[in-house]
Amino acid sequence: MNIRHKFNLWGPTSLAVLLAASLTGPAYAQTASEQAENAPAIADESVASAEQVADTRELPRGHFRLPDQGDIIGESYTITVDDPAETLIDIARRHNIGYEEIRMANPGVSMWVPGEGTEIVIPAQYILPPAPREGVVVNLSELRLYYYPADNPGIVETYPVSVGREEFATPVGITRTTIKVKDPAWAPPASMRREAAARGEPAPSVVPAGPNNPLGEHAILLAMPSYLIHGTNRPDGVGMRASRGCIRMYPEDIKSLYERLPSGTQVNLMDAPFKAGWAADGTLFVQSYPQLEENVGDFEPLLDAIDRVDALTEDQVAVDYAKVKSAVESPDGRFVALYGPQAQPTVEEEPASRNSLLEEIELSHLRAAEEDA
Repeated sequence: MNIRHKFNLWGPTSLAVLLAASLTGPAYAQTASEQAENAPAIADESVASAEQVADTRELPRGHFRLPDQGDIIGESYTITVDDPAETLIDIARRHNIGYEEIRMANPGVSMWVPGEGTEIVIPAQYILPPAPREGVVVNLSELRLYYYPADNPGIVETYPVSVGREEFATPVGITRTTIKVKDPAWAPPASMRREAAARGEPAPSVVPAGPNNPLGEHAILLAMPSYLIHGTNRPDGVGMRASRGCIRMYPEDIKSLYERLPSGTQVNLMDAPFKAGWAADGTLFVQSYPQLEENVGDFEPLLDAIDRVDALTEDQVAVDYAKVKSAVESPDGRFVALYGPQAQPTVEEEPASRNSLLEEIELSHLRAAEEDA
């Protein structure tokens, strides 16, 4: 997989300006009572059943218990819009979901006027990314951050994030957190100042802390120079490719993480557009997200998907690879059951085999080579 592993020496944010702001030392995890005080109330109508209500209220926003078996956390559910003034973005934020997640889960529903009485799918079920379950893991294609707190090993936290748009792509690699800054100042990069000047809107050299600061109220610096995990003064954009390379979070999520994330925590920036994992009942699920263009290179999405499924299955597991292909070709984040109690039989007479898809990939490459010749 041809993915960039080189980091720019200087990124979009001035480290010197950040260091000039008030700094904080490592924060310790909250107690259970403190977490309960900080956890937002979750309306009864926001969950699918009384059982789910009880389970959700036991933990703060974004917190899930790691499964004893398997790779899946959370549950998808539906709500009904009861406020005609509420947007789909408002609903997404309240339920810890990002822009693209809520959009893909509700095709055909207006982002700005979903309408009173409309049923909205909340896709709050996740396959844990294929990475060691330690520290912070950011899956770029998924636009989601996972945190495995070392002092609470039975818990995983997950939050929607924004990452760099294509011309300012967030790099891939392993780094760590360094300094945490409360109420940071921000220095627009030279390129941004030049662009603003060309539009006749000169940008300031420094934006002080406050409502106009795009870093929000909390910033966690990374050992990768000038890249940060931070808040935002434009939360409507969380969950899309909208930054200049940094990781943006909802203000309430970065505040919570800032208070509990120790300095020196490992941060794994990875790009896994296709995920596969087992549910506790023995169902094999997959999820697929749009591939980031800058990480395509010689990457073959279908072959990668087949490899991920093969790594989790044994020869006696009869997987319908047509569903794998369908998920790759329609990357919308939805759960697809390949095998087990929740899998539905395919409408085709015979399920597609692994070998037939590999032959299809090979033929596609041969045709491409002939066209290039």
